[in-house]
Amino acid sequence: MLDVRRLRLLRELARRGTIAAVAEALSFSPSAVSQQLGVLEREAGLPLLERTGRRVRLTAAGQNLVRHAEAVLERLEQADADLAEARGGLAGALRIGAFPTATRAIVPAALVALARRHPGLEPMVCETDPAAVAHALRAGDLDVALVHSYDFVPAEREPGLTTEPLYGEAMYLAEPAGGTPEAPGAPGAAGIPGPEAGRPPAGDLSQPPPGPDQGAVLRAHARSPWITATPGTLCHTMTTRACQAAGFTPRVRHHVDEFATVLALVAAGQGVAVVPQLGVAGPADPAVRLTRLVMQRRTGLAFRSGAGTHPAVAAFGAALRAAVPPDLAGSRAEA
Repeated sequence: MLDVRRLRLLRELARRGTIAAVAEALSFSPSAVSQQLGVLEREAGLPLLERTGRRVRLTAAGQNLVRHAEAVLERLEQADADLAEARGGLAGALRIGAFPTATRAIVPAALVALARRHPGLEPMVCETDPAAVAHALRAGDLDVALVHSYDFVPAEREPGLTTEPLYGEAMYLAEPAGGTPEAPGAPGAAGIPGPEAGRPPAGDLSQPPPGPDQGAVLRAHARSPWITATPGTLCHTMTTRACQAAGFTPRVRHHVDEFATVLALVAAGQGVAVVPQLGVAGPADPAVRLTRLVMQRRTGLAFRSGAGTHPAVAAFGAALRAAVPPDLAGSRAEA
């Protein structure tokens, strides 16, 4: 009989590529992971792994077993959901991953509603970059998480996970109102008028104002310094690919993940940036000019496949949807 815990290790090895990475993710020692995988091979009666340098590659039999493992683990999640439903009443920890803008703008209201309806549930929020969510969910470090994708960085299908769409956001180019002196001759530079585009009125951020096409808006800052998120994040990749699609690679001066700080640097004339709708919420800064782009950031709710009917996961999803502001709820593109 195959052991489910060892099947989980094999599944993680298929995703992470090295025994060391599996050990770190699941808080085991590398020797313990190797030992358990060796036992699994003996249980299977076939070689499941072969080494290629420092990495381990699954054999055809190993890859086939991973597909069965995904189905088994999904059924176990469904069984856990059914048992939780039968017990009645929600109680215990619910580990939630969320990125900063959603944590600030949407999650608090959802937690208030959740506490009112299910006082025995203990939600535990951990700010998690969407790029790290898949591993955290599969490892059991999170039960549910908010993830996002961009037009230039579509979400990849993650085996073993399910994502349900929540809302979409507009995207804006943020530039100093006084122009960027590092970009002589470009629209918006000192002494040269740029496109007329201020911060849209509060409550109207989802409506695209008339103006130049997205490529022209970005190309106007081909020689400007840029402010992007940390390399390796989806936000950083989004800005880089959007600029490349406009015909240039951005010259990055600052790497900042928190959008309020990004806007403060823009106001200080330190560069330009692409920011989402929730990142520009709040009082308008006259030192920052915002131009609506033909892009969206899409947010979804992710969880382990089979866990969607778990009462705690379903309750949080319902509370989250109720907390989405009306100007976001209207653009529910697939996450």
